[in-house]
This record gives sequence, C-alpha cells and structure tokens, in this order.
Amino acid sequence: MAASILITGASGFIGSFIVQEALRREYRVWAGVRQGSSKRFLRERNIHFLKLDFSRPDEVRAQLSAHKSAYGAFDHIIHCAGVTKTTDKEEFDRVNYRQTKCFIDTLTGLDMVPAQFIFLSSLSVFGPIHEKDYAPIRESDRPAPNTIYGMSKLKAERYIEGIPGFPYIIYRPTGVYGPRDRDYLLLARTIKSHLDISAGFRRQDLTFIYVKDLVKAIFLGIDRNVTQRSYFLSDGNAYPSRFYSELVRKELGNPFVFHIKCPLFVLKAISLLAQFVSGCLGTTSALNSDKYNIMKQRNWRCDISPAVEELGFTPGYSLEEGVKETIAWYRNEGWL
Repeated sequence: MAASILITGASGFIGSFIVQEALRREYRVWAGVRQGSSKRFLRERNIHFLKLDFSRPDEVRAQLSAHKSAYGAFDHIIHCAGVTKTTDKEEFDRVNYRQTKCFIDTLTGLDMVPAQFIFLSSLSVFGPIHEKDYAPIRESDRPAPNTIYGMSKLKAERYIEGIPGFPYIIYRPTGVYGPRDRDYLLLARTIKSHLDISAGFRRQDLTFIYVKDLVKAIFLGIDRNVTQRSYFLSDGNAYPSRFYSELVRKELGNPFVFHIKCPLFVLKAISLLAQFVSGCLGTTSALNSDKYNIMKQRNWRCDISPAVEELGFTPGYSLEEGVKETIAWYRNEGWL
C-alpha cells in the first residue's frame, strides 16, 4: 500500500504545490485545511480532506483519533500551516508556536508520531546577522530574529528539536516565490504601475527559491529517510536588491519605471502608519513593523551546502526561469 501523507496548510501557496507533488508520487494524500478554506488549487479527485482547526485542540484530537481508527497513523506529516502576516501580533506566537506544539503533543499522545515530521520554518529565524561581511548564514550561527514572525518560528523549532528522538526535518527557505503567491505579486503590480521602490542605500544581498524547488527539497528529505536535521534552502545565489524587480520588468515588456530608493526612516514611518490604519480597519497590510524589519535586513545569504551534500539537492530553476514562469502564470490567471 502506498505511504500516507498529511499536509497541513494545504490550501496555501506552498501547501498546494506540496499536495500536487505528493499526488504525482502516488502517496495517499490528506490535505489539512480549515473550514471555509479555498480549494481552488486542490481539485484532484483523489485528495482526502481533513478539516483541522488548530485553535480547537479537542476537535483536532478527535479527528486524528478517528483517522487512526479508520486508516492508521500517517507515514509522513508536512506541517505548512501558519501565519506570515496578521492584524494581531499575538497570533504569530499562538499559531506558529503554540498550535504547532499542541499538534505535536496530540500526535504523541495518540501514538501517531509519523516516520518523519517535516516543519516549514523560515530563514527569518536567524535575523540580521553577518551584515558587515555578508557571509552566508550557517546552521552554526546563533539565531537572532528581529521579527515577531521569526521569533515564533524559532520557538517552534526549539520545541521540536528538544523532543528526544522526535523524527523531525526542518526547512528554512529564504524568499519563496512562484505561481499562486500573492506577496511577490504586489511587487509585480507596483512595477506594472511604473514604480520600483527599494529599501535604504546600503548594499543588500537578496536570496530566493522557486516554490517547485522548495517542494523538490522536501521530498528529497523524505526519499532519503532523513530525520533530526535542519536545512537552509535557496537557489544557491545572492542578488543585488533590484535584480528581481528588473527580471519582472523584463517579463512585463520593459515598462518605464521610476526607481525610488526610500530611506529607512521614511520606510519605517510609512510601515507603522500602514500598520495603524490596517489595525483600525481590521485588515492585514503588506507594510507593517515586521515587514519593515525584513526589508531593512541587508544580508539574506544562506549556506545550502548541507542540503546539496546530504539530500542531493540541486535547484532546477534559475531566478530568470522562475520569474518568467511566475509572471506568465499571473497573466494567464488575470492577476496582472
């Protein structure tokens, strides 16, 4: 019988790509979604759905217990569920850390710990380090997150790593882009509107990974039965701050663009104002204090050599190829 896999956050940008790759590999796939989540990218008939609301731990326990009685435990779990932006700062800790902890504790209590528990973390857990010499961030470095999001992911990582014998794999991707993503879509729309805004005047090295390469790395870890390891993921290169936007501009037909370098103190003021307004309106904003700290970070280089050497990971997409495919998808779907 094919191995079973549960993917939480399956309706999201990254989660939906993981589901599709798991189906392609003929896993028995359960998509963990919240009540009311869009299934726009989860339309394959052989997807099983589990409506998991991690804010209701008793319901989650009952659902997992019922699943175990009917199908047994999952062979693999990929935990993508989480928040990257929110109107309530407490929600970062509540969702990314406490709900992850509760989920793992429930699996342990039900004797449903899988052969591998894969946790999607972020390069943001390490924060702004090596900003003088621009050396790649390595696993031997000490994490120093400067965002609430990064802190919440780090707390989850430390809890997972502290469980004796727990079969985890942690992935820490840098900026993930690709079709279905709405964060980088905002940049493309800005450029289409003839603006290109960069943060600060000092050198900034950015890194990226195409969503399909992230998914590729995840399944390499499964294929090789890796446990109790953490990996940084990028396409292996670092880019000047405007490189990505210039590629987007090229794919949009080279529209005329006003290049604006925004001083960090101005960007901070704008971000705080946007956060205040969105809080009053009860909406989320692309600009907020967390996003400001991300934009002002100068060094996003990371060392992917452990993933290359231990997993056999080689990125399949250059940034040029990934941006080309992404912009084409946005246009085809009417997003641009």
